[in-house]
Amino acid sequence: MAQSAITPVPLAPPSVAKLPVRAILPWAAFFGLLMLVLLYFVGAEQGAFSVFSGESVHEWVHDGRHLLGFPCH
Repeated sequence: MAQSAITPVPLAPPSVAKLPVRAILPWAAFFGLLMLVLLYFVGAEQGAFSVFSGESVHEWVHDGRHLLGFPCH
């Protein structure tokens, strides 16, 4: 029983799938624009550049403002 009936098969190194930049670029632009819109609403949606009137947006993003260091009081 010292010998095995199964011979080990050498494994090939794993190959990494290559993603073309053209496939990633639209998604990167979309998420970049989404992050800029979110940053606007958290950081600047109150005052002279306000898109929506009232305090509703401010109340929804109030804690996020303090977490990111934006003054709001």
